Amino acid sequence: MPKTITQKILFKNTTPKVLFDLYTNSKKHSLSTGADAKISTKTGGSFSAHGGYISGINLHFVKNKLIVQTWRGSNWEKEDEDSIFILLIEPKGKDSILNVTHANLPDVHAASIDKGWHDYYWKPWKIFLSGKIINYIEM
Repeated sequence: MPKTITQKILFKNTTPKVLFDLYTNSKKHSLSTGADAKISTKTGGSFSAHGGYISGINLHFVKNKLIVQTWRGSNWEKEDEDSIFILLIEPKGKDSILNVTHANLPDVHAASIDKGWHDYYWKPWKIFLSGKIINYIEM
């Protein structure tokens, strides 16, 4: 049965624009995760990240606030439907909060994807935003 994960992550002294750009700008996405990413900034455009491990289609953007995508891992079974990834960015004073919902995940992959968002995105983003270069060995 498909699973849904939700996460809430606080980024101190960071604007929603900075976080939106880290995800939607191919160069910044690659630099902030330490892995190759190609992301269209158009609705209906495709994206891939982590050297093609992740791929999908952009369903909806609200600049600096909301990203909605189809999303799948390259190791998923052909029968597995695409998942839906929703990233809502909220300002909170000088900080920003990421509200993440990742729905329709294959049960067998849900726990590793939940952990993977922290290990391959949120932790590296915090390192990157502190001014350090991302290196997988650090993570």
